[in-house]
Amino acid sequence: MNLLHDLLDASASRFPNNEALRSRGHSTTYTELQRRSHSLAAALQAHGIGRGDRVAVYLQNRAEAVETALACSRLGAIYVPANPLLKARQLEHLLNDAGAATLITSQTVAAQIETSLPRCPAIKRLVWCDTAQARPAISSELEVLRYEDLVTGDTHVHGPAIEEDPAALLYTSGSTGRAKGVVVSHRNLVAGAHTVSGYLKNTAHDRILVALPLSFDYGLSQVTTAFTVGACAVLTNFSMPAALLQDMVAERVTALAGVPTMWMHLATAEWPAAAVKTLRYITNSGGALPVSVIRNLQARLPNTSIYCMYGLTEAFRSTFLEPSKLEQHLGSIGKAIPGQEVLVLDAEGRECAPGEVGELVHRGSLVTLGYWNDVQLTQQRFKPLPKRLQQLTREEIAVWSGDLVKTDQEGFIYFVGRRDHLIKSSGYRISPIEIEEVIAELPAVIESAALGIPDDALGQRVVVAAVVGLQAPADMAERIRQHCRMQLPAYMVPAEVHLMSSLPRNANGKCDRAALTATLSQVSQEQQPAVRAARQ
Repeated sequence: MNLLHDLLDASASRFPNNEALRSRGHSTTYTELQRRSHSLAAALQAHGIGRGDRVAVYLQNRAEAVETALACSRLGAIYVPANPLLKARQLEHLLNDAGAATLITSQTVAAQIETSLPRCPAIKRLVWCDTAQARPAISSELEVLRYEDLVTGDTHVHGPAIEEDPAALLYTSGSTGRAKGVVVSHRNLVAGAHTVSGYLKNTAHDRILVALPLSFDYGLSQVTTAFTVGACAVLTNFSMPAALLQDMVAERVTALAGVPTMWMHLATAEWPAAAVKTLRYITNSGGALPVSVIRNLQARLPNTSIYCMYGLTEAFRSTFLEPSKLEQHLGSIGKAIPGQEVLVLDAEGRECAPGEVGELVHRGSLVTLGYWNDVQLTQQRFKPLPKRLQQLTREEIAVWSGDLVKTDQEGFIYFVGRRDHLIKSSGYRISPIEIEEVIAELPAVIESAALGIPDDALGQRVVVAAVVGLQAPADMAERIRQHCRMQLPAYMVPAEVHLMSSLPRNANGKCDRAALTATLSQVSQEQQPAVRAARQ
């Protein structure tokens, strides 16, 4: 089993009548999912899609997104999921950067799609979900199809892909600008699924609630983990804790993955007894869980195992902490997952001693293929390891994460911070430059800096310092936030905007982000009670 769709096919052979997916109240067995993904692959192939072509999906968590990933795998095409929270400008960047010729989307975002596509010249084919008939073409050159028409056949497709080929482009923000596509291979997905399902002890009886976006490697991992063992992936979209808990009861959920903000909401919610009874384990990634949140979850879920984990898109999954070790190592992200090695290296590439802060470096079969269309950034983050055996003539490439960590005497790893200026909030990596570019569109803004300020609920919250002209209106701070709300996904919108006469500078004349962060952290801390009261 080397390719993504092999995970499904193996379980379809062993558990043909098991539920593979639950989506929008509808069940799909492994046999039916296998048929639909073959049919979709054959239809896409008939429309000219083949090995290496990019197929973009702009949908919430639903069966069509999973079927498309499997169909792409069968063809050797590359699956490109777009976060459904993206606004027009981010979607256009993703589609143009990926060079996707096909977009699968839904009627709920029809207005945005029809506005954006004229600025995406590579798109030649548009597939609509949720429509009784194909919508009129946006242009004479655009082929418009209806999704359900593509999954009615029973033709099998056998593509040419091998395990080292790209299976997906997962877009994630970097500190140097707009989101970059991480090229994830079939090997990464399959090896990761087997490893994670192994240490989580998944079985065909598990019902895994997939509440994180499938565009997020952690969300996609929930589906591949389920398929590895013949379990059911229950697709939903997290909005409110009460709705999620209702889903858990209705679907008899045994496993749930989340990020810190999600757990902070759930840790104070009233859990139905039925949800508590069936939930076998929970996992956390995307940031450290505060001890108070862990204690609240333990009180509400006395029989549920809590796995604290760490991962980065560039290496898919990296570390986990055994639930039995949680009490002795609170705050730790654990050790490397089985079959991988995580190193803590200093600036010269030497391994750090316990307690010494260094950069987390991941080596093994989950190291991805680099960044799409970005040689320079790939060379910065995917670098050769120092040789342990001089007789080896070929260099091994590892991922330098940019995350600063340290270990204790037993080798357990603790997150310290970021080496670059990337903001990590609500499980998302956010580029300060992308926020600053949006703010710069306002004529009254002279310059701005977006920063991540420590926050118990979010990991970091986005805070902006802006210098504006003398003629700027009195409510300029709110105007900046409003413009960001219109142009950016909700998780990138600044929680606070501070107007300043000037930004601090370093010796090179650049904004001194460390000094600014210290200043705004103090100001923000003093203002938070008033800010919270004003927003309630």
